[in-house]
Amino acid sequence: MTRSLIPGILGMAVIVVASNILVQFLFGQWLTWGAFTYPFAFLVTDLTNRFQGAAAARKVVLAGFVVGVACSLIGTRIVGEGGPLVTLRIALGSGAAFLVAQLMDVHVFNRLRYGSWWRAPFISTLIGATLDTAIFFTTAFSAALVFLEPGNDVAWAGEFLPLIGWGPAVPLWVSLATADWLVKMSLAIVALVPFRIIVTKVTEKVA
Repeated sequence: MTRSLIPGILGMAVIVVASNILVQFLFGQWLTWGAFTYPFAFLVTDLTNRFQGAAAARKVVLAGFVVGVACSLIGTRIVGEGGPLVTLRIALGSGAAFLVAQLMDVHVFNRLRYGSWWRAPFISTLIGATLDTAIFFTTAFSAALVFLEPGNDVAWAGEFLPLIGWGPAVPLWVSLATADWLVKMSLAIVALVPFRIIVTKVTEKVA
């Protein structure tokens, strides 16, 4: 590990740990506070990719994955009123979603890195965040994957309710996923501001 990777790894670790803690606290009916911190993991990945290349970004992603797995293992040992804070399905969904989404982000960003400054970070985050949401919520709560953890009753997530309170009737987990995805997309746009500022300042300093 080179010293130049330390800021990216530390940034990713802070975001992953914070998100794993904040996901335990609800924000309204459809979200947790973790939904507002986790999307910035894509910003860390994209900045690393922009300055140090795809190989370095993948190392930062793998470091974040290891931290995430550690958080999940700790969560499975902490028992709340409804059982372990982290179930097997949530741990599997979280790990798979993070790894696939972040590595896809690295790949897409690298393919678009020479286009307009905003295309690579925005489109890579759009694709990565969409994969992240789909993989996590399907793995953690879909009735079709109940065989992953038969002893974990997630019937509550399959209750049919209006989409985010006003749309067509869908399983509850689909509303949770939709709200999560909308937050990720909103923050993907917001993250373009610090991305542009940091890239500009670093480029000027190097020049």
